[in-house]
Amino acid sequence: MERVLVTGGTGFVAGWCIAGLLDRGYAVRTTVRDGRSPAQPPVETVRADLTSDDGWDAAVADCAYVLHVASPLGLDGRADAGALISPARDGALRVLRAATRSGVRRVVMTSSTAATTPADSRGVADETVWTDPADPNLTPYRRSKLLAERAAWDYAAANGLELTTVLPAAVFGPVRSPANAGSVEVIARLLTGRPPLLPRFGFTIVDVRDLADLHIRAMTDPAAAGERFIGAGEFRWLAEIAATLRTHLGGAARKVPTRPVPDGLVRALARVVPPLRTLTPLLGRDLTFTSAKAQRVLGFTPRPVAETILDCARSLPG
Repeated sequence: MERVLVTGGTGFVAGWCIAGLLDRGYAVRTTVRDGRSPAQPPVETVRADLTSDDGWDAAVADCAYVLHVASPLGLDGRADAGALISPARDGALRVLRAATRSGVRRVVMTSSTAATTPADSRGVADETVWTDPADPNLTPYRRSKLLAERAAWDYAAANGLELTTVLPAAVFGPVRSPANAGSVEVIARLLTGRPPLLPRFGFTIVDVRDLADLHIRAMTDPAAAGERFIGAGEFRWLAEIAATLRTHLGGAARKVPTRPVPDGLVRALARVVPPLRTLTPLLGRDLTFTSAKAQRVLGFTPRPVAETILDCARSLPG
């Protein structure tokens, strides 16, 4: 039985990757930052942190593959650049070095569409695009994902490591645990009536279950070696997401807002409301990320976005 290491095992995406691997008959090991969040049998747990070298050789030992999913999020806008960039970039390099020493066949690293965003805020972006690191609108989170992926590709090229990167759009879908739900917080906030007005934000959405499947496909398919793959489905404005919730959830969506808010007011509020700061660059941005390459090469099949939104909402604690 082949063993796979999934980093950050308590996270939203990692949890679904682990479930998918177990369903396919793999032995799974995962990392946690402390001893307070152990994985459940048959998943083996190793303590390792992206900010330290300790534990990584033990984590990758006897593993055929590594899914490096762990990365700091900082979605509330309060984390500074140092708190995000160093763990993301240096942590990725720690994982890759340990994988090289252990002779791992391939590392699949979770990047982000934040690393493949063109300066033009409209149109369609694919894997050939690289975000400009000099873009003044880059938040610390987006910069951390870009620099981490760049560093990973440089390391892989210099050390002969087989690497594939997966670049998710906004990840929604059912949560397995209320902790570390990441971007699902967008849905949770809408259901509680926050924000009370709807900013003109839009997202290309990917279902976490489809994203986990894409990671596993990228892990073993020979055609995936040395490639970037965007994991994405359909684009939706926040107002359209809210409308889907109201249309299908009845009383459970009674607090979901209905009225828009002017762009100027959003920018003003972002100065004093940290969660808005990471999203302000998205204001009015009509940019779609395409997963055509993943669909063509790996058979990736994103499900309808309404299913993702509703399954996400129904999985959240009431």
